[in-house]
Amino acid sequence: MLVFKAKSPDETFTFGQNMAKSLLPGDVLCLSGNLGAGKTLLSQGIADGLKVADAVSSPTFTVLNVYEGVAGSGQELSIYHFDLYRLDHPAELADIGFDHYVAAGGIAIIEWPEKFPEFLPEEHLWLTIEPGDCPNDRVISLKAEGARYTELCEELKQFAHTCY
Repeated sequence: MLVFKAKSPDETFTFGQNMAKSLLPGDVLCLSGNLGAGKTLLSQGIADGLKVADAVSSPTFTVLNVYEGVAGSGQELSIYHFDLYRLDHPAELADIGFDHYVAAGGIAIIEWPEKFPEFLPEEHLWLTIEPGDCPNDRVISLKAEGARYTELCEELKQFAHTCY
């Protein structure tokens, strides 16, 4: 497991920007944490790092927002930003085309993935965001599921404060 400690919202945002430099088309990021933990802020940093021109907001009431961005390689790609908080039944995932979007070759960012873990792809990067010691501190723990995400964590070690 890889752990990043952010001392401010700006550091959480910057971590997202830095992570974006290593993302590839098809990557799936699962963001877990309580309300107000910083999932959307991290998503905004990732989107900024992928050169998304639109303002990125929490998709809570729309469940899915789609943005266009550019990978570090210069390749244009779509970013699928899900918020599963308000969904209660697996059938609702089918209604929004969850499987289609996750497999579409863009970057999938999934907030509240713990609601439907059985529908996540086998390989993904799980990021848990928790409060730190001070009110603005955040601890972001990364857990790789699969070879691609183990490789991604290796690339992200340069930004981590603590590695386990």
